[in-house]
Amino acid sequence: MNIIETGIEGLIVIEPRVFGDERGYFFESYNQQKFSELGLNYNFVQDNQSFSVYGVVRGLHFQRAPFAQAKLVRALQGKVMDVAVDIRKNSPTYGQVYSCELSDENKRQMLIPRGFAHGFSVLSKTAIFSYKCDNFYSKQHEGGICFNDPNLAIDWGLPQADMLFNNRDADFPNLSKIG
Repeated sequence: MNIIETGIEGLIVIEPRVFGDERGYFFESYNQQKFSELGLNYNFVQDNQSFSVYGVVRGLHFQRAPFAQAKLVRALQGKVMDVAVDIRKNSPTYGQVYSCELSDENKRQMLIPRGFAHGFSVLSKTAIFSYKCDNFYSKQHEGGICFNDPNLAIDWGLPQADMLFNNRDADFPNLSKIG
């Protein structure tokens, strides 16, 4: 597997080694031993999957301690613009945004450590998105940042008129207002 550094500590993009022929392809989407050899010591305890149509923007979501979550995310089908925002108060990259395209074609994954808000937008007709999480979800510890926070200036890869989002995501505060 190829690791792509993002310039934000702990946040990486993973390109798996894909074996393909006329029958199709095979790749390891996760191998705990290989992750450990790279110093990526996560104990994933929950897998989530979502289905969305073109234009959907999900996020920016996070979990507060003690239920903060690291996530290994990928698009099983379709294409998304995946976005992570560093919300670790003592981080030199606090407030920095990193985004990359994840798709069933490029098979890239993003490893998002604890202390990040996460979201994605759907760029294809439909998308199936997978999340491996290293902690369990807790409704009482969920939080969010407004997806269109002007200080973050996130390019979701969509015309604003095509964006579909729920009221909860639109009503989250800007990063400057979260505690």
